[in-house]
Amino acid sequence: MLAGRSLGHGFGWLWTAFAVSTFGTWIAFDAFPLIAILVLHAGPASVSALAATGLAVGAAVAVPLGPWVEFRRKRTVMIAMDLVRFTATISVPTAFALGWLSFAQLLVVSAVVATSDIAFRVASGACLKALVKPEDLVAASGRLEATTWMATAIGPPLGGAAIGLFGPVVTVIVNALSFLLSAAAIRAIGGSEAVPVRSEAPGSRAAELLTGWRTILAHPVLRPLFFNTVLVNGLIMATMPLLAVLMLGQLGFAPWQYGLAFGAPCIGGLVGARLASKLVARFGQRNVLLMAGTLRACWSLGLAFIPAGAGGIALVLVLVLQFGIVASMGVFNPVFAAYRLEQIEMDRTARTLSAWSITSSATIAALTALWGVLAGLAGARPAIALAGLLLLATPLLLPWRALAVARGLSTKAA
Repeated sequence: MLAGRSLGHGFGWLWTAFAVSTFGTWIAFDAFPLIAILVLHAGPASVSALAATGLAVGAAVAVPLGPWVEFRRKRTVMIAMDLVRFTATISVPTAFALGWLSFAQLLVVSAVVATSDIAFRVASGACLKALVKPEDLVAASGRLEATTWMATAIGPPLGGAAIGLFGPVVTVIVNALSFLLSAAAIRAIGGSEAVPVRSEAPGSRAAELLTGWRTILAHPVLRPLFFNTVLVNGLIMATMPLLAVLMLGQLGFAPWQYGLAFGAPCIGGLVGARLASKLVARFGQRNVLLMAGTLRACWSLGLAFIPAGAGGIALVLVLVLQFGIVASMGVFNPVFAAYRLEQIEMDRTARTLSAWSITSSATIAALTALWGVLAGLAGARPAIALAGLLLLATPLLLPWRALAVARGLSTKAA
């Protein structure tokens, strides 16, 4: 289903690396919280802290990585980050086997992996831009997005089955090995990669660190897209723990029903990602970006009104709402990713993507913690409803006017 016109040898190996590590990550989805609960007997507060701390610390440590990645060979950086992620991840089953595993180690490994994830994504974005022709960026991003949704649908059930059969650390081993395979695939791209050259005089260290954010905020289209995507992703992710509490606790969903409710709709993301380039060809990049960006904000409010009981109606409602969210994101994400790469100068790509990723991770961590407090004070349903209402307002942050002006300028130039 993912096959299509070849985008080149280099992209094929980059896609392979992405697919292997993404499947490994999703097979190990929630492995650390499960280990914390089942092995270290951690409570809810500790498990929440594990999720938020890794993202927050990773985002903070990753701040200087943008300038560091920018002027180094991207494939070298990606291989290095894969090896760092392998070393950190494999330390968990090693410590478990020796009886040395601790909650502090899980926190440290989470932060190291989160930091390395950001550096890897930044370098891979710049690598993708170098390997693929500009007119193929939407198709390439669509294939990566489709792979993500396929891994999201298949990985967690496989991981859950593996944990049931072989114990809580087996998926961590699989994830660690996936990083080694990813490094091998990146190495197989072959060819020479030139050391990036600056087109500008180097500034102060502080100026270098802020270049990514300055690039985003100075761009009339990237600026509103930045605020929109960061807020949408943060609000959606902040409600995920609350939905688990609501569905598995208050509403009595069985674990398999909960898994089905969030796994099956990922097919919508796969379909949406595969349709993205065709929709752009028919309706134009601007229209697809704005419409899909609006649609992805229209579904979450309904999750606050899941009826009591875990019967068929409740499950069907969640499936429909999640399918709407995921299918819309499946279309939006590759179109957005391609547009963003098109707008960034090559020698600022890493710093700009780094600033974007750092802000997104920090926002998700902050909103997850905040919505946990809101749910503790008002309950899960009101907190989910508030996030849904705020999401309904996020299309106002999309660059409606700026994209129209940009289209008008490009039309005149043509």
